Amino acid sequence: MPRMTPTPRAIAVRRAVAGDAKRLTRLVRGSRAYGGPYAAMVAGYRVGPDYIESHRVFVAVDTGDPAGRVLGFYSLVLAPPELDLLFVADGSQGRGIGRLLVEHMRSQARAAGLDRVRVVSHPPAEGFYRSVGALLTGTVSANPPAVAWDRPELEFPIA
Repeated sequence: MPRMTPTPRAIAVRRAVAGDAKRLTRLVRGSRAYGGPYAAMVAGYRVGPDYIESHRVFVAVDTGDPAGRVLGFYSLVLAPPELDLLFVADGSQGRGIGRLLVEHMRSQARAAGLDRVRVVSHPPAEGFYRSVGALLTGTVSANPPAVAWDRPELEFPIA
């Protein structure tokens, strides 16, 4: 059983395991944030067991649910330092789970000796990232057909 980090409101953050891959993929593909013009970006996206095993992927789970329902997750890449993915399940947004995951990511980055973590944001998520301490550093230009829109580039300072 993976080690759990307990948090208030019956939510814990633990390291993802290969068996979480399908749940994480469903969370990404089902995200309302990627509806409409953004849908193509995640249509074939897959968080595979290989990705989970080779990256620092952490999940927020509902400890009150016997199945340990996944409420959200993130992936931290160490070199170069980047928050690669951060998703919160649609029905769990507004409960502080995103903030909890960012706080956890910062503690992991600090423990790894990082002084900053870059994130290239989905445009609608920029406000969230800024509200949890990320600073706008620029814009990453569209790269059609994979990404048809410009994206804000931000950075989390790690104290």
